[in-house]
Amino acid sequence: MKKILVIGSGPIVIGQAAEFDYAGTQACKSLREEGYEVVLVNSNPATIMTDEETADRVYIEPLTVEFCERVIARERPDGLLPTLGGQTGLNLASQLAEQGILERYGVRLLGTQLDAIRKAEDRELFRALMREIKQPVPESWIVESDSELEALLDVVPYPCIVRPAYTLGGTGGGVVYSREELWETGRKGLKLSMRSQIMLERSLLGWKEVEYEVMRDGKGNCITVCNMENLDPMGVHTGDSIVVAPSQTLSDVEYHMLRNASLRIIEALKIEGGCNVQLAVNPDSFDYYVIEVNPRVSRSSALASKATGYPIARVAAKIAVGKTLEQIENAVTKTTKACFEPALDYVVVKIPRWPFDKFPGGDRRLSTQMKATGEVMAIDRTFEAALLKAVRGLEVKAKGLDSWHPQGEDSTNGDASDALRAALAQPTDERLWALAEALRRGWSVEEVNRVSRVDPWFLRKIQGIVRAGSPGHPRQDGDATEGSVYKMVDTCAGEFESFTPYFYATAESEDDAATVLERRPAAAVVAME
Repeated sequence: MKKILVIGSGPIVIGQAAEFDYAGTQACKSLREEGYEVVLVNSNPATIMTDEETADRVYIEPLTVEFCERVIARERPDGLLPTLGGQTGLNLASQLAEQGILERYGVRLLGTQLDAIRKAEDRELFRALMREIKQPVPESWIVESDSELEALLDVVPYPCIVRPAYTLGGTGGGVVYSREELWETGRKGLKLSMRSQIMLERSLLGWKEVEYEVMRDGKGNCITVCNMENLDPMGVHTGDSIVVAPSQTLSDVEYHMLRNASLRIIEALKIEGGCNVQLAVNPDSFDYYVIEVNPRVSRSSALASKATGYPIARVAAKIAVGKTLEQIENAVTKTTKACFEPALDYVVVKIPRWPFDKFPGGDRRLSTQMKATGEVMAIDRTFEAALLKAVRGLEVKAKGLDSWHPQGEDSTNGDASDALRAALAQPTDERLWALAEALRRGWSVEEVNRVSRVDPWFLRKIQGIVRAGSPGHPRQDGDATEGSVYKMVDTCAGEFESFTPYFYATAESEDDAATVLERRPAAAVVAME
């Protein structure tokens, strides 16, 4: 192969954020490092990905089968990389393959193959594969028409989850509580699904949600790059959830149980590149369910890349052209290979950024359909410090977990405020502050957990922040204190020397940046608060 076509993710819209621009740009650079000529098709001129220096040829055209075929006919690429442009790129590549266009022009699908994409994206095929490899999936029903949906209105248990196939950001789905809601949401999901297919799934509201970012090459070598835990329990799209890496509340047994499950799944699917596995864990037992798999680089991949320093999209692009994990250099250490699993000696917190300040009349309730337009990520040595850094990075009025009062609250109602209880029970963009407010008013961790289903470990940490911000302990805004130093993100927790690490600020005594610069004054480093 000499020339490779990369499909971008198109325009940035509410509920899809901009993480795929980051991944696609990284992929194009990675392929050019290997000496390939890169042709990019992306309909969005307002991204880094469509800068002239990103690819050898850039086509800013509608991401449709018609226009892509015209680009293929003109450029005659040898291969097509479908998994670095989010759901848009994946769906378009699938359509090009199924309509015989790739075969007609002799274009080879690179990386994860069409069969694996179908098994991961098609709800029926995915459910069958999980049962074949003995991985538990929730009770569910596949629906492909209005008549099939109507027949299930009085059969499924309520509440239930509507999950359309082949959509991004949970588009067309949601949690439904009645047959009327199911009829409305289900029909919308059928229309928005590329395959006119939805899955109705038994609700797991209140269970923990955990993700594993895994990599596999063409020879079957697999690693886990990172595992992430949602502070919000099941019922909120992971793009709308506060996410912590690595997981904080899983036992060692649970961690390895879910890791093994993720590796079995990526092997069964024969993924070549990055893959994101989402799982639900019962907080009161060792039970878990596999929720879904993204057979592509996802928004979680971008988060995992930045959290660990492991460039998932860069590695996935090299795997797609035939390289194996042990052949790909770790771009941060330059002394190890991509087959080394990253190690984290810090805590990463991601908080989504919603557009409700620009749309004050919008519905602030969060569900399985994503509403965020971006996110902030913070790194520190403890969960509390990273959380407060992330809150400050949101650039909202609140600079910490300061006093907050729910709208419509009766001030005479005190601790028994129905409005505050409702703010804890119903996920919104303001629930983090509602959790802090309840704990500030003296609610017990057990009571807040009973209403919100947020894990007690997170609640105890938030309670500590609230207490530290009480009179006599005024600091709770996450600002770096006097004498702050820089610690290193190097993918290996200091086990090997790193040549291009980046840094985060923290209040400790030992300064990694000073040590690195003293040893290598010309080192290319980036300071990150």
